[in-house]
Amino acid sequence: MKNWKKAVIPLTSTIRDAVESLTESMAQIALVANEDMKLLGVITDGDIRRGLLAGKTLESPAQDIMETNFFTAKITEDPATLLETMREKEFRQVPLLDSEGRLVGLKNLLDMIAPPKRNNWVVLMAGGLGQRLRPLTEDCPKPLLSVGGKPLLETILEQFVEHGFRKFYISVNYRAEMVEEYFKDGSQHGVEIRYLREKEQLGTAGAVGLMPEIPEEPIFVMNGDLLTRVDFPGMLNFHSEQEARATMAVRSFDIQVPYGVVEVDNRRITAIEEKPIHQFFVNAGIYILNPDVVAAIPKNQYLDMPTLFSQLMNEGEMTSAFPIHEYWMDIGRKQDFDQANCDYDMHFRIKGEGH
Repeated sequence: MKNWKKAVIPLTSTIRDAVESLTESMAQIALVANEDMKLLGVITDGDIRRGLLAGKTLESPAQDIMETNFFTAKITEDPATLLETMREKEFRQVPLLDSEGRLVGLKNLLDMIAPPKRNNWVVLMAGGLGQRLRPLTEDCPKPLLSVGGKPLLETILEQFVEHGFRKFYISVNYRAEMVEEYFKDGSQHGVEIRYLREKEQLGTAGAVGLMPEIPEEPIFVMNGDLLTRVDFPGMLNFHSEQEARATMAVRSFDIQVPYGVVEVDNRRITAIEEKPIHQFFVNAGIYILNPDVVAAIPKNQYLDMPTLFSQLMNEGEMTSAFPIHEYWMDIGRKQDFDQANCDYDMHFRIKGEGH
């Protein structure tokens, strides 16, 4: 892997440093090493997500979530043998060591094999009015706005295709004909695209109810105004591991109170905390639904995803939260649109795509 050195971080790093390393290297693993390049531990996407769910923050020490029991291979290892081992043990990354045990490389399974073709349907929501982005959306639906020189929805589609997804539904309403004319049946992208035509706004879950057949595998549902590098296969694996009926991607969102907060009990001050920071998880607009959940969505009725998740929780069903740390931008306002255009080269042209 060419950028493997960008995945190396020192033992003094924070979880934020590990996240930045994963983002910059695209290796989906951080390698914790000392000055002599002796490997001390590894940190994967899963380690970070579990740490965030357990209450760690991005400023917590990376070694708090570091895995010290890891698999390595010699740099002289036969590539075919290593690939077989990685497949058998389901390793996505393997650090490479020289004869003296120093870190000298990294093998990534995705770089060694083509991504598997996946049968999961992906439903992309492209029917919104985009009112907060007017006048940009007066003559163009928001998912077709150009970000980085191409329609936003096309970048979303390419992110899924990169991971082996080939079957798409696009939910359309506002300026539907423009979306359908641009993407057609998907053959130009090597995929299959069908359309869910909303006669009126049905919400993020209600539009899914328009699917003509019940899917056989869990489906992705994603808002069509997001620019992100989320690990979609990782989210799908997480959904399966949690045995969830529905999974929601969530992001950490911090709010700092600008004053000293005083706790009072019956006129007595019991504590004072200066400008505390409160951390929340917020909805990131990416979901996975099991086939039976899709089957239960009423036809032609408005239903948004938070309401659907609330219904499942009230029924005692397992709904899981998948914390994301990758690049994510909700393009809902003009300033978000401008920022996304500034960010595009850094996050979406790292593989040498031309300008």
